[in-house]
Amino acid sequence: MEKAIFNNGFFEFLETEEEHIINNNKTTIKRQMVRRPPGIRALIINKEDKKKILLSKEFRYELDKWDYRLPGGKVFDSLDDYKASITKGDVQEHVDKTVKKEVLEEIGLIVKSQKLLKISHAGAGVIWDLFYYVIDDYEISDTGSQLEENEFVDGYVFKSYDEIINMCKNHEINEDRTVGVLLSYILDCN
Repeated sequence: MEKAIFNNGFFEFLETEEEHIINNNKTTIKRQMVRRPPGIRALIINKEDKKKILLSKEFRYELDKWDYRLPGGKVFDSLDDYKASITKGDVQEHVDKTVKKEVLEEIGLIVKSQKLLKISHAGAGVIWDLFYYVIDDYEISDTGSQLEENEFVDGYVFKSYDEIINMCKNHEINEDRTVGVLLSYILDCN
């Protein structure tokens, strides 16, 4: 059971009652949480040096400064679109399409193939999934990047694994979930 307490069009506050099997016992759990539509992040691998990943330099309003990030963005423009997709069972289709769209818009690359690496869940009280994809087959678009209004990207650069580790340590990459995914990916590839 799920009951919406508040919805501002992009965030929704919920009360839920869920049944879970814990230690072979059926247990009903009541929770309050927040839901927002998912996002994607792209780990774009350098074609010449597979141990380099593309980072974009983007101005982040919540930090009031420039930050290095994986290219990405939102999957749905509204919470209603997201909820309709949940009902239809086609969220993953929207996610897959968004990878190509966001990489083209932000970086000006045409994605030829993509592989889901990880779905990062925000936590117990927040439903906000980030879908991380590895992209190693792409080509440069003739049109270049096509940023949305109020989106500022100051180029991109391929960084080596060691450079990314240092950037994570020095807080030059500030999205904590992305830091965790990048470091796990690097450790798995070494």
